[in-house]
Amino acid sequence: MLSGRRYLVLFIALGLAAIEAPAQTHPAVKPPEKIIIDTDVGDDVDDAFAIDLALASPEFEILGISAAWGDTALRAQMIDRMLCEAGRKGIEVTAGPQFMVTSMFTQAVWAREGISRRHRDAVAFLLDQIQKHPGEITLVALGPLTNIGAAIDRDPATFRKLKRVVLMGGSIHRGYDKAGSSAPQPPIPEYNIDRDPGAAQKLMASGVPIFMLPLDSTQVKFVESKRARLATVNTPMTNSLLELVKEWSHGTGKDTETLFDAVAVAYAVDATTCPMTPVHIKVDDKGMTKPTSGPPNAQACLVSHEEAFFNLLMPRLMQQTLVGTEVCVAPSR
Repeated sequence: MLSGRRYLVLFIALGLAAIEAPAQTHPAVKPPEKIIIDTDVGDDVDDAFAIDLALASPEFEILGISAAWGDTALRAQMIDRMLCEAGRKGIEVTAGPQFMVTSMFTQAVWAREGISRRHRDAVAFLLDQIQKHPGEITLVALGPLTNIGAAIDRDPATFRKLKRVVLMGGSIHRGYDKAGSSAPQPPIPEYNIDRDPGAAQKLMASGVPIFMLPLDSTQVKFVESKRARLATVNTPMTNSLLELVKEWSHGTGKDTETLFDAVAVAYAVDATTCPMTPVHIKVDDKGMTKPTSGPPNAQACLVSHEEAFFNLLMPRLMQQTLVGTEVCVAPSR
């Protein structure tokens, strides 16, 4: 038997151990990041991959998706159908100014089969959401920056309350790949920037943290083996994507799509897929994004980690099995 003194020593020791032992804590669950996507979906097919990756990513709370550039009404109709097919209600679809452009809407047939609805003004929606959630929203810019330039013109103080802009755009050290050549091409005006250089200039001067995914890092090819792998599953998302790829291929005569915009969304999900470098970017009137001396006004990914990108992209697209309960296609007349 223990003596009274030994009982006292043991009691004190156990008490000290309880005080010193770290309390068991559970790691805090990070809330999903609020995002708004601005996209010219329907021309190239990379926007569709980007939107579907965002839909399949629990890291995001998608407040809205806005249609930019050209036939924004048809783009919004296409987004509506994509959300319907994926069973995603509660994401508002908005449309920016509509005007004639020369770019080919390669996925117009699929888009027009969707149900036509009225859509709220994209610029007003963006500014309204920033006011409701100051410092919390990531704007993912996947198209020409006309909607964004208009928002800056309308209310620059509110626009500055964005958390950040993740931008697919620019050409810093590398231009578009040349068919049949593996040699790096010199930088040229990139499409999303040179459609509206003035809007890009306003964004660079806005004071909002900018994370650029330029041509240097986004020319990742969705080769035939990846397409065949996607076709091994049968979900509304994969079926829609493969149909859109067919329409894009038919319209352009190309066999291998480049996933520019999906690389930008993957970065927003996981920054390790595309490490950033501080840069000072000047946008000239021709749409060139030139690195110049001066304090950084952006971060740019110059080389992406393609394996990490596909390890993120493919499982999410292939495991997204939500099915919409609404009718997604307009009745034939």
